[in-house]
Amino acid sequence: MTDAPRLEFRHIGKTFPGVRALGDVGFAVRAGSVHGLLGENGAGKSTMMKILGGEYIPDEGELAIDGQVQHFRKAADAIASGVAVIHQELQYVPELSVMENLLIGRLPTRFGLVDRRKALAWTREKLDALGVDLDPRAKLKQLSIGQRQMVEIVKAILRDAKILALDEPTSSLSHRETEVLFRLVRDLRAQGKAMIYISHRLDEIFELCDAATIFRDGRKVADFDTLEGVTRDQLVQRMVGREISDIFGYRPREHGKVRLAVQGVTGRAVPAPVSFEVKAGEIVGFFGLVGAGRSEVMRVIYGADRRTAGSVHVDGETIKASHIRDSIQHGLVFCPEDRKEDGIIGVRSVSENINISARRNHLVAGLFVNDRNEAKVADTYIDRLRIRTPNRRQEIRLLSGGNQQKAVLSRWLAEKDLRVLIVDEPTRGIDVGAKNEIYNVLYELADRGVAVVMISSELPEVLGVSDRVITMCRGQITAQFNRTQANEADVLAAALPEGTSATPMRNT
Repeated sequence: MTDAPRLEFRHIGKTFPGVRALGDVGFAVRAGSVHGLLGENGAGKSTMMKILGGEYIPDEGELAIDGQVQHFRKAADAIASGVAVIHQELQYVPELSVMENLLIGRLPTRFGLVDRRKALAWTREKLDALGVDLDPRAKLKQLSIGQRQMVEIVKAILRDAKILALDEPTSSLSHRETEVLFRLVRDLRAQGKAMIYISHRLDEIFELCDAATIFRDGRKVADFDTLEGVTRDQLVQRMVGREISDIFGYRPREHGKVRLAVQGVTGRAVPAPVSFEVKAGEIVGFFGLVGAGRSEVMRVIYGADRRTAGSVHVDGETIKASHIRDSIQHGLVFCPEDRKEDGIIGVRSVSENINISARRNHLVAGLFVNDRNEAKVADTYIDRLRIRTPNRRQEIRLLSGGNQQKAVLSRWLAEKDLRVLIVDEPTRGIDVGAKNEIYNVLYELADRGVAVVMISSELPEVLGVSDRVITMCRGQITAQFNRTQANEADVLAAALPEGTSATPMRNT
């Protein structure tokens, strides 16, 4: 690791209408190092990365590469200067293949036509060299979120950039994909690259990063030249401005009668019948590796995907197959994993995104939107979930990913007759403080008698929040564990493919 900074941010300031996103922020990243960037959602991390990537122009200050001040006016300027930024909200063309996304703008040609054979051979060679298991011919829309994220990471690496910034790169990656990413990061550091690594997963920060900077409310509040001797609690306290001794804050409660009953459900992506029950006031966590089929099952239950067999009941009443409206009318709602594609309406306001599903309950004369009521509901949940937005009229696409996630959750909390809540990766890309707030919302709903189903790829989260844990592998439920008897080793073993054939479904 060399001494001279490869990248410097000097007194950066950025203001948007109604909000000061960054104020007098500066830090340096050295060549051959990984620099962690931490902070709550809305702290200014993504804004800083968009300035680095040429998407935003700072109102104040400057950035320098190898001592030379840069004046990026567009993303192409940053790319030409050797900068690659992988944003939390992925940027890809879903209708194009992996190969085409990796080579977009520089596909090889022969006699004026795209040389697809050469492009395919080149892509396969590069993916194999990086140890990334992707089909170059697969369209992005056919891939999982984790696979799409890996495509973006590979794209940045193949640009041979000297500065790479990764914003929550593992938020949707499988365990194996995460291991591949960590190896790539270490290889790039050994090659002398300068890297910024943004993550809310503090174990990743300690494992990968040489130094770290913490943002809060658009300002730098701490710099750590080394993470040796620094504790997790110290980082959390500087990030959120308060101590959080137990992030999960689990509290037990009484469970009522069976509220959600799923019996023998199958679908196009759910070939084997799935059955389970959730009681009123119970939080059931679904755990499995990426591709285990958890999201696919929940989409069929909700009616987003076609149900080919089986039945779903809420309080004994049957939900029509493949009928989202019937699910909502029976109080069964679903917060999807991919908020960008399935969760938000980006060009509409925060208020509209919060109110859109509950709007039918507050129409004036059954026809007209009740603006006063919608403003009240939006303000209530903006305050309750601490959604960082200048006002309720702000377009939701301009919010950080974590604050978009809070708005999606608020949409269903605004439902009058909520009975069953299914949340898929509710804390993906969300900071420690906000996670604690969302867990408290789930507990509050459970206290009210709502049956909560939570899908999470973070095993500590599943164990920390759930009353009962259900594991899945290859589209089938493999085990169930009561809270008091669940532990990481047994739950993980039940979710691994090797354990599926050797061990029948068990209840503990």
